[in-house]
Amino acid sequence: MAADATLKPSCQKSHDNLFFDYVGDHPKWKPVSLTHVEYPKGDYLGFALAWCSLMPIHIIVGMITLIIFRRELHTVTFLGGLFVNEILNMVVKHTLAQARPCANHIYEHSSYGMPSDHSQFMGFFAVYMVLFIYCRLHYSQSTTMWDDLLDNLWKHVVAFGTIALSLAVAFSRVYLRYHDINQISAGLVIGGAMGVAWFIFTQTVLTPMFPVITAWPVAEYLMLRDSTLIPSVMWFEYTQSRAETRKRQRRGSHNSYYKSHSQ
Repeated sequence: MAADATLKPSCQKSHDNLFFDYVGDHPKWKPVSLTHVEYPKGDYLGFALAWCSLMPIHIIVGMITLIIFRRELHTVTFLGGLFVNEILNMVVKHTLAQARPCANHIYEHSSYGMPSDHSQFMGFFAVYMVLFIYCRLHYSQSTTMWDDLLDNLWKHVVAFGTIALSLAVAFSRVYLRYHDINQISAGLVIGGAMGVAWFIFTQTVLTPMFPVITAWPVAEYLMLRDSTLIPSVMWFEYTQSRAETRKRQRRGSHNSYYKSHSQ
């Protein structure tokens, strides 16, 4: 402890900061618990699992980015389901009021531990993704047996990777002593059940409403779109982009021909 104190750089005692008076002389600092993860010093596995534990935040940021650039209604409903799942987690946590396991963390979480919110988030995400991959998603226009094999292969790879990532996040919460086995197990089960329920709700209730929603003036202004009836969005956009590029190239060469002959 003394060695750490000697290595700590000195600070400048100054009251020139405009907000110093507002904060006070000796404030009690508190980290943002959403992104605060501790691991045993020198433990490389713990270091990797600490980053793995932040995966739900990366997923949320990625989905918001996807919505901004793609404007797909199904992605919006997927994100909405994740938020509903988090609200359910908070309700169950405060209802059960079960404490977290004892640990020697620098910062102790003040929230309850049953069920694990990270595990419930990843359980929802994994189950919904697997259902979406096998029930809704198509990679290419399958014309041969090899196309079907390739289509199924990438589905299996993505589904396995998603499940493995979810289990890794759940394991990280136990390894880093933020939750016990029962708390992450409950989180995975509740999240998985919510993923199934939300997928069915999206398919049977929300998806039929997408054409109506996209026709709203505000939806047209925001350029929201519904690609439900397109079996392979990637293939559709690829072929449409190539066709439009070739059309513009022909139009450009045609205009260049007339310009050269008119001079």
